[in-house]
Order: sequence, then structure tokens, then C-alpha cells
Amino acid sequence: YVPPQVRRAQEAIDDKKREELGRLKKMVNGLINRLSEPNLSSISGQMEELYMANSRKDMNDTLTDILMNACVTAVAMPMRLVMEHVLLVSILHHNVGIEVGAHFLEAVVKKFDELCKSDAEGKECENLLALIAHLYNFHVVHCLLIFDILKKLVSTFTEKEIELILFLLKNVGFSLRKDDALALKELITEAQRKASTAEKKFQDQTRVRFMLETMLALRNNDMRKIPGYDPEPVERLRKLQRTLVRSSGSGKDTQLRVSLESLLGADQVGRWWIVGSSWSGAPMISDTNSKTQQKLHLGKVSSKIMELARKQRMNTDIRRSIFCVLMASEDFMDAFEKLLK
Repeated sequence: YVPPQVRRAQEAIDDKKREELGRLKKMVNGLINRLSEPNLSSISGQMEELYMANSRKDMNDTLTDILMNACVTAVAMPMRLVMEHVLLVSILHHNVGIEVGAHFLEAVVKKFDELCKSDAEGKECENLLALIAHLYNFHVVHCLLIFDILKKLVSTFTEKEIELILFLLKNVGFSLRKDDALALKELITEAQRKASTAEKKFQDQTRVRFMLETMLALRNNDMRKIPGYDPEPVERLRKLQRTLVRSSGSGKDTQLRVSLESLLGADQVGRWWIVGSSWSGAPMISDTNSKTQQKLHLGKVSSKIMELARKQRMNTDIRRSIFCVLMASEDFMDAFEKLLK
């Protein structure tokens, strides 16, 4: 039973929160709508101010929702638009904190996985893949995730997957080759094996042949063989990113080295890639009560030292044990041996 006055107070708080979130959404939406390459500097600055003024969770949720609505549509998005949106996320990821990029990445990957399983006719999968590719281009995520996605697409190997593999390789293929040439070589071998076994399955062999040619061009570092490949826009935006990111290294140290499996199972296994991320299902928290606390054997310790330990507020067995070891050891080697025990 909730008393009426408590209920009224709760409703008032909920209304107030809803109103605040509505106002925040309007402000973020206004900034995202005006986003373009020339005013990226001022808009990223205003977004950082909003991050300082509001709760991180509210800002992450709002920004992710607005960007997903803007970029994940049934028609193919212009690549320049996707790049500008992702560049904003990457600047906030480096300047505000890695949880910004991590939250957005998780939402994108989960949506991509969901749409891959369903037979959606639109271009949503390509748009989501473009977001992931540019998150990699702008140093938000490590190549590990891209290889995981490519392996998953190669293992399924239907016509839709072949289109997605081609799309991804065209956008990030040469960066992947630079970051991990061996993994790319293994992927190409696997794709060739799949293509040879699946020859009967496809009526139209030209796409499969084209995909294999593209992969060979990547392996041989031959950019001319890939039609429509133009690294210039990404390079230009990377230069802009370097001027806007405050920390000296524009990215390698803040790249999220997280696998596809970890991202999809984040609700079950926790988000270890975000420092300080709380998670109710932590096995370390739940198991401590059930385990019997093991006693620490120290041999006989004089009551005088135990009294000193009590005075120094050593209030748990392990603290008392460490204190007694340090106080009663003959030399540093003796202390080291006892501490190891």
C-alpha cells in the first residue's frame, strides 16, 4: 500500500523528470539537426556542456535514441551524414568519457544483430553496419569487433550477407589490413572455402566472384581494383577529429577492445569495458555469502601485537593478518614468504 501523499509526491517527481527529459531531447535534437562538418566544433562543445549539466545516463540514452532515429532508416543514408554523426560520438567518447561511445556501440550492435536475424527488406542493416564501420574508423572501437562481425557474416553466407561483407570491406578493408593482416588473411581463406562449397546454392555467381576479387585486392593492397573506394573523406574528418580531441593521443588508448559476443551478452555478463559500470548479476557479489570465509593461519601471534592491530583499527581477519605479518617478520624475505601464504 502506498499512501496518497507519497503517491502524489512520486507522480510529481515522475512528471518533473519527464518534462526535464523532454526538454533535453529537444535541445539535443536541435543540435543534431544542425550538425555539419563546418560547425562540428561548436556543436561538440555544446554537447559537452550538456553532458556536464545533466546526468550521463540521461544524456547517453537521449543521444543514442536521436542518432539511431536519424541514421537507421529503410533507405540508404548518405555516407557523409553517417560519418559526421559518428565523428560527433567519437569526439564525445574521447573528451567526455568512454561510456558515451560504449553505450552507443552497444545499442547499434544489438539492433544490427536483431535485424540480421529478421528478414528486413530495407537498408537498415547497411546503415547500422556503416555506423559500426565508422566507429572503427574514428578509433572508438577496436578491429576485433569488425572481424567478429565479418566472421559471423561469412559463416551464414547468404546473398544478403555477401552484400554486407562487400559493404564493410569497402569502408574499412584497408584499415583492417593495416591493423591485423593475419586475421584478414584467415578471413579471406574462410570466405574462399565457403564460396567453393556454396557454388550450387547461388544462381547468380557474379556477386560471390566480385566479393572474392575484392578480398584479393585487399590482400594485395590494390586500391584500384575496388570500385568507388575513396579514402579522402575519412582522412579529412580524421584530421578534424585530431584538432577537436583534447587528449594528446586521438584514440588508440581509448579504443574499446570488445568482442561481438561480449556486447550481445552485456546484460548477462556485465559491461567490463566500462570502468565503474554497476551490474546486479555480478557473481563476485552473490557468491561471497555462500562461501565459508577461509581462516588465515598465522601460527601464534602475541596478544600485544593483536592489541596493536585493534588500536590501528584492523577490523577484518585479513587486515589483522597482514598487520601481524608486517610487524612480526624478521626481515623482508620472511615477510614476503608469510604474505604469500
